[in-house]
Amino acid sequence: MYRNAQLSAVLASYLPSQIFVLADSQLSVDFPYPTMRIEAIETNKTIVSAAQIWRFLASHNASRQAVLVNIGGGTICDLGGFAAATYMRGIDYVNVPTTLLAMVDAAIGGKTAVNLECDGSQQMLLKNYVGAFRQPKAVITDISFLQTLPAEEWLSGYGEVLKTSLLTASGAFAEVIESIEQSAAVEQHLRCSNVIEMCRDYKESIVAQDPEESGLRKVLNFGHTVGHALEEKTGAKHGYCVVWGMVAELYLSVVLCSCPRDILTQMSHIMLTNYGRPQCNCKQQSELVALMRKDKKNASAESIIFTLLRNAGDPIINQVADESLINEALDYLFSL
Repeated sequence: MYRNAQLSAVLASYLPSQIFVLADSQLSVDFPYPTMRIEAIETNKTIVSAAQIWRFLASHNASRQAVLVNIGGGTICDLGGFAAATYMRGIDYVNVPTTLLAMVDAAIGGKTAVNLECDGSQQMLLKNYVGAFRQPKAVITDISFLQTLPAEEWLSGYGEVLKTSLLTASGAFAEVIESIEQSAAVEQHLRCSNVIEMCRDYKESIVAQDPEESGLRKVLNFGHTVGHALEEKTGAKHGYCVVWGMVAELYLSVVLCSCPRDILTQMSHIMLTNYGRPQCNCKQQSELVALMRKDKKNASAESIIFTLLRNAGDPIINQVADESLINEALDYLFSL
């Protein structure tokens, strides 16, 4: 039976009959409340899955005073948060992230969403196209879940750590790249550092100032315009795609914002050493650009919006790049 003192303290304010759990089906722990388990794969993060959660809640007489505890990685937190935000026009939810990626990014900030099946099938899923802003009542970080995390999940989470370190003005990027260069076992660095707290504190500070992404919060999208297109095209893990996206967007940053080229060089080296190359090539650039045009951050399909960097710790939002320059950045990425 899973027990956590911090979670118990949060749930103490709810009637036991109104506490429900959405859990990753791979978790081998039990919970003392009605529990729905779902396979935490991207193709399950749809309105169909959300409807299954709504029916689960309704079948257990969940009221507007209910709370849904989401225990899993980013897919579970996104999906469960969306289901909670829309059931009876909104009930409370708590995130208990179980992956590094969720602990440093996905579980924080109140963005809830499901993917949209663009063509009526699952051949093209528009990432996080249907969603709502609704803050969790709490995010419970229990690092004991990381003890069995596979190596590729560590690296995927570290992609968001790298992103956050580039956005901060504290010199964090130099420390993070030193750690990843010194040891292939990224988890060893995490166990003896405050990197999870650094990422959480940074994102929470941004969200507190701009909870619904009208301006400042857009800095968190660095690496994600190209990254989401690669994720939709390749099905690769989110953090890997963010790293590939950052390399391409750092190229744009050098050209458009005079970002120091050594940052691009360092990130390119980190990518090649730890993440490899994306399983795409120059022949697929038009498809990737088409996906970028569908990115929900754009004001229209005519302009593709990026968050870029003038330097580490100095992001700039709402930057537009034309298709020829985007292709140039993709050429650079694919040529590494």
